[in-house]
This record gives sequence, C-alpha cells and structure tokens, in this order.
Amino acid sequence: METYKHNSESAVVLSQLMLPSHSNFGGKIHGGFILSLLDQVAFACASKHSGHYCVTASVDRVDFLNPVEVGELLTLKSSVNYVGNTSMVVGVRVESENIQNGTKKHCNSSYFTMVAKDENGKSTQVPGLELSSEDDYRRFIKNIKRMENRAKHDETFANFEFDKAEYEVILRNYNVKLD
Repeated sequence: METYKHNSESAVVLSQLMLPSHSNFGGKIHGGFILSLLDQVAFACASKHSGHYCVTASVDRVDFLNPVEVGELLTLKSSVNYVGNTSMVVGVRVESENIQNGTKKHCNSSYFTMVAKDENGKSTQVPGLELSSEDDYRRFIKNIKRMENRAKHDETFANFEFDKAEYEVILRNYNVKLD
C-alpha cells in the first residue's frame, strides 16, 4: 500500500441531470435524493483513497443553500480533506447548473467521515495525505478545528445538567408555551 496519496488521486466528480422523479411535492429536487448522491460520491472518493470498502461514520452539517430545479445538471465534487489512521474526511461541493443559460449555483458543501474496512469488516489503515497547495493545508487544518469543536460540543452535552427553573427564564425568549 502507498504511504501517502494526494487528494487529486482520489477525487471523484459526479454529474447527473435532475429529473421530475427526483422532485418533492414543492417541485424542487428532494433533499433526501441529494443526500443519497452525496453519500455515494463520498464513498467512491474514500474507497479510491484507501483502496478498501468504506462506510459512513458521520456527516458534519448539511445546509441546503439553494434549491435545485428539475432539468438542472447537478455536479458533486469530492476530495479527501483529512485522514486519520482508519478514517478520512471527504469534502463534497454540490453545484447545480441551468444547462440552457449556463447559470451555476452553489447548493451545498458537506463533510463525510468515512472509515475504511478490511475483508473481515474491521477498520483498517488508510494512506496518509500529501499536502502540496495552500488549499490542501487549509482544508486539513479546518478539519482539525472541526474535530476540536465537535469534542468541545460533545463534552458540553455529556456534562449537561438540567435545572428547569434556570432554563424557564431562557425559554421565555422562544416560541414555546410553558406549562
């Protein structure tokens, strides 16, 4: 197995025309359909990098920035942004294009943590990541920061103590009815 790979060696781009069968009741492309495509491209990218079957361990924040219309060409661009021992963070950028006038919209950026599995289903070592450009460094560091923030978040909620009287004051500022 190679010791290090550059993210360009495992990048995957997927383009698909959005059909009426992909739409929701509002006539826009269903978010669940887009999530399925995101997971597929993240799997392909992680598998290319690791040389192994990969599973999705987590998805970090999915914000739908712009709706996708029927008839647009949806393009998902993926790259490995971070590697651990057995896991990788795959960044996926989603753009839609009106193929009649060429207008493009950034629809989503998501980060998938993928874990490489061996033939017995056990987590297995992945190649390291070769960083060469400023973007490569930035993406890797951003993932370190994202993991640090997640650890702080997890710690906050693991130690969360609820005091109804204390939180009733806070809840009065929200759209809730307190009984």
